[in-house]
Amino acid sequence: MTYEQARTLIEQTLPEKRFIHTLGVVETAEHLAKTYGVNVEQARLAAMLHDYAKYMDRDEMRQVVRAEQLDLALLEFDDELLHAPVGAVLLDRAYDLDAAVVSAIKNHTTGSPGMSRLDQVIFVSDAIEPNRRYPGVEALRDVAEQSLELAVVATLRQSIQHLLNKSVRIFPLTIATYNDFVKTP
Repeated sequence: MTYEQARTLIEQTLPEKRFIHTLGVVETAEHLAKTYGVNVEQARLAAMLHDYAKYMDRDEMRQVVRAEQLDLALLEFDDELLHAPVGAVLLDRAYDLDAAVVSAIKNHTTGSPGMSRLDQVIFVSDAIEPNRRYPGVEALRDVAEQSLELAVVATLRQSIQHLLNKSVRIFPLTIATYNDFVKTP
């Protein structure tokens, strides 16, 4: 799948506000990929496709989780987590995407221990794209200019703190990702 094909697909799939967010993720991912020596074309494609399943019916996403034998723990948490792994599976099935792109789409919400640099670029780009407005986003943007790994940790901290403030459960993979990125050598 080319970037242009992906853009057409996403423009037809997402509402305008989410498409604008996606364009911001693409812009940020391209910048971070260039900064940190990551394949720019893979970053642009993964960024364009990252929210493909965002507005898919929740029951259908849950069926995909079961049918594709994805992590069933996903079904015990907020449905917001479903769109990343479900979108990755559906896009790969339909378009036979590069495995690195599929991984970046899959991991953009929860993260994953041992994330590739491309995964990290998409994970951080989704959180800091120019249209994002929340307390602390400017600090995350500053960190992303200094170190990709530190930006992953800062993004995880921000996400975990946000969930703690809401007094909701935190998906175990997010905690495992945080622990993996802050481990001591």
